[in-house]
Amino acid sequence: MTERHTLTSGASLSLLVDSSVLDSKITDTYKERVFNASASEDAEDETSPVETRVILVGDACSNQQLLKALEDIKMPCIKAESMEELGNLENTDFEAIFVLPDFKDPAFDYLNSPENRVLGPPIVMLCARRKEPLPFTSRPLYCASMIDMVLCFTGFRKKEELVRMVTLVHHMGGIIRKDFSSKVTHLIAFSTHGDKYRVAVSMGTPILKADWIYKAWERRDDLEFCAADEEFRNAFKVPPFQDCILSFFGFPDEERSNMEEMTVMQGGQHLPVGDERCTHLVVEEKNVKDLPFEPSKKLHVVKQEWFWGSIQMDARAGESMYLYEKSVSPALKKSVSLLSLNTPNSNRKKRRLRDTLAQLTRDTDISPFPPRKRQSAEHSLSMGSLLDISNTPESGKSPGDMPNSCSKLSKLTTPVPLKQSARWQVAMELYQTESNYVDILTTISKLFKEPLEMEGQLGGPILAPEEIKTIFGSIPDILEVHRRIKMDLEDLMINWSEKESVGAVFLNYSKDLVKAYPPFVNFFEMSKLTIVNCEKQKPRFHAFLKIAQSKPECGRQTLVELLIRPVQRLPSVVLLLTDVKKHTADDNPDKATLEKAIESLKEVMTHINEDKRKTEGQRQIFDVVYEVDGCPANLLSSHRLLVQRVETVSLSEELCDRGEQVTLFLFNDCLEIARKRHKVMNAFKSPHGHTRPPASLKHICLMPLSQIRKVLNITETEDCRHAFALVVRPPTEQENLLLGFQLTAEEPVKQEWLRILCRHIANTICKADSESLICTASPHSVDLNTKDMDSTLSRASRAIRKTSKKVTRVFSFTKTPKRTLQKALIVSSTPDETSPVRGGESFIGSLSSSSTLALIHECDTRITSFCCF
Repeated sequence: MTERHTLTSGASLSLLVDSSVLDSKITDTYKERVFNASASEDAEDETSPVETRVILVGDACSNQQLLKALEDIKMPCIKAESMEELGNLENTDFEAIFVLPDFKDPAFDYLNSPENRVLGPPIVMLCARRKEPLPFTSRPLYCASMIDMVLCFTGFRKKEELVRMVTLVHHMGGIIRKDFSSKVTHLIAFSTHGDKYRVAVSMGTPILKADWIYKAWERRDDLEFCAADEEFRNAFKVPPFQDCILSFFGFPDEERSNMEEMTVMQGGQHLPVGDERCTHLVVEEKNVKDLPFEPSKKLHVVKQEWFWGSIQMDARAGESMYLYEKSVSPALKKSVSLLSLNTPNSNRKKRRLRDTLAQLTRDTDISPFPPRKRQSAEHSLSMGSLLDISNTPESGKSPGDMPNSCSKLSKLTTPVPLKQSARWQVAMELYQTESNYVDILTTISKLFKEPLEMEGQLGGPILAPEEIKTIFGSIPDILEVHRRIKMDLEDLMINWSEKESVGAVFLNYSKDLVKAYPPFVNFFEMSKLTIVNCEKQKPRFHAFLKIAQSKPECGRQTLVELLIRPVQRLPSVVLLLTDVKKHTADDNPDKATLEKAIESLKEVMTHINEDKRKTEGQRQIFDVVYEVDGCPANLLSSHRLLVQRVETVSLSEELCDRGEQVTLFLFNDCLEIARKRHKVMNAFKSPHGHTRPPASLKHICLMPLSQIRKVLNITETEDCRHAFALVVRPPTEQENLLLGFQLTAEEPVKQEWLRILCRHIANTICKADSESLICTASPHSVDLNTKDMDSTLSRASRAIRKTSKKVTRVFSFTKTPKRTLQKALIVSSTPDETSPVRGGESFIGSLSSSSTLALIHECDTRITSFCCF
């Protein structure tokens, strides 16, 4: 026992250094033992194979699942329920594999040595499931939760805690490395300091807390569990600002409060500026000229880009790239450079020196040496210089940053006379705006879209591919079309003449514009909503936008403000082409071409508007489908549009109980009838995290408008207000049905609603006169009233009917609704039989065996007896 304890303690010390060293030593020892054994066996004439047996220790003897797993892999086992029995089995002629139910009991301490193979029940059952042999391991192996994982530790000071974590990792099949390398799969970090942390961030290695190991050990008996599961692992990520105390200087109060909230969300703390406990001072470099105090050497003074960059990549960024430096004014830089000149001999140089010294004492930002404007500069205006006059985000670029086309245009053109034709000036403005528009689309693509789509992002993808597609849509297609338009306009301006056709450029690309713009313009509102929601729900995306939008290419504009440019572009092009046409002579061939180009662009915009209207209509239909539980799938159709939604109360009991709230969805060819749900289910959550509100309505029926024979306008009385009725003939019924409703909202007005309904019924049945479908009837003649709809007695009656239905369904053997049985009886009845009719015998009589035309004629005749058209 003394030797075993010595081996155990030695192994524990080696774990702190590198488990790979222990692995190699154990492997060498094992090979030596095998070699010596084989050499001794070769000396004998006969060799006998060593038998392997499993020894179940303690409670493992009664584990039925374990016994079944050993039986499946045909492994003989011996039971040792006590320490005495275990001691008797120590000196045996077979190789023993000890299976312990727990690695905490005394038997584990007794057997824990490199000479013994100790396993846990989960690894045995997993091998049996996979039909694999039991693993050979010199360390105790309980489960396979961390198989093939290589871990490295950083920042831990307590030796006991580190030994405990290393031991648990080995029990779960993991490997420990002292030095960080590309083979390490997970870094366990106590803080965000140190070289290992920086290397892990740069390599994209997951950086996790120690709790990840402990929580994984708690699930050691779960055979399906893997510690590398992303959903499980993400809960233990080391936040970017762990062990960081931040303060913010130079920010507006609202923005500072937002950044302080983000700091707490990302695992950090915040204190007022100047507190000695702060580790970082985040500075708004655009507003701060000087710090209010002299920072200590331990304090990191960084720009705000460090803050947002850390959140974006979900790890603390290196401070060296984002250190704040005091800004030096250009005037002072120039003054200092002038002081470095040799001592002047002339009076002019002496004056410059005196002015320079005066400038340094005044400490002003105004240069003492303003450059004189050359008189010839006024006459050297060229097309290249005109392109620099713009208020777009690209106007502030240096000449080296200008697009190649602009530099090409500046090189190829000769100085242009100061006075040019109005047509040339408008054409130049058209080219200038087109060039700026292409630069904006390029900025959207290069600065936002492509980085979000990039693979191997630190911290994982910022947005899902579906969200990226929703936000940017067909921006690449729009950019490609306008790049070609810009090149054509560029060639036109380089080889300018009054006879050049400006309209032909846009006329040639009208078909491409029709294909590129509708997918983006139609879903722009959804794109904007997606940006807003993602920015609220995903801090990394919010940080990404902060960094990207702070760059000069954006011109201090947000992504939403940049994405609205495609929506505004075509109308502005039409205005510019109209201006070009206005300054084009009547005998110029381009005038007719410009008219065609303007008309083609207007057709494109009309097509976009029409397509947007259809898209909006289809979106409304989808909203109806989601809102109505059990809505038929055939409601979704490309030709169907939602016309109006009306809130009513049922006045009859044909479709539902009287007094129940009913919603009517009028489409161009059908009427969806739904009632309010009595019990609302939980909200639906999509795989992408979007939560849709639960269905608040229950489907009753989807009625084609062709089944509505008449629309009854019920006369207004004290007992009946805002009521109307529909005379319908479903194909499954042998008689007309009367469906009565009462409008509950002030909008729409009843007369207007009935006219809209009849107009669409007439369109469906190809009838020219829609007014003939409306009839006026008194409440008494159709037995409808609204007087007692909101009374206490009426509500109690409805509650009793609902309770009665529930009780009937509970004790019913067939579960067949009563209404279904009634319909079945009506269908099976003979034509001569009659059935009671709701709404009065004077209005709707029983059906005879005559044809449909005779039925309609009979119905109209009876209606005429009390209705006035």
